[in-house]
Amino acid sequence: MNSKKIIWAPWRIGYILKIKRDKCFLCESLSSKKNKDYVLYKGKYNFVILNIFPYNNGHLMVAPFRHIKDIEELEEKEYNELFSLIQKSVKILKKVLKPDGFNMGVNIGKISGAGLETHIHFHIVPRWQGDTNFMPIISDTKVIPQSLEQLSKILKKEFKKGS
Repeated sequence: MNSKKIIWAPWRIGYILKIKRDKCFLCESLSSKKNKDYVLYKGKYNFVILNIFPYNNGHLMVAPFRHIKDIEELEEKEYNELFSLIQKSVKILKKVLKPDGFNMGVNIGKISGAGLETHIHFHIVPRWQGDTNFMPIISDTKVIPQSLEQLSKILKKEFKKGS
């Protein structure tokens, strides 16, 4: 008997098929108007952005402004601010979305599953009891209960407050 469980995320195929390997979507988000509304906060060395192909509502990414791929390339000031922003993001998500828990992590290198392996970024994914359902299995559809635009406005206000 195989006890291995598989987590399927078929809604992510849209992201995978749209990846332009020669461009960095994080750097583009900072310079282009296209996804500018999803940049929630800019610190001195790092920024927080909504994932536009989220696993769950409130899926954030925290990344340095510098286009670097490995954690050991972070300077101490970048590292300190980055983890401070991760902590701040979790605090804000707890206040606004009231999740039951979080998945947080970073994928370094293609083999680890990094969709963007040239610009290090940390994922923060809010989780709720029962947040998975039959929709992804039956209809290859993931239900996200709130628009990115609406959530972006709410979260930006919280980051401005300094929560």
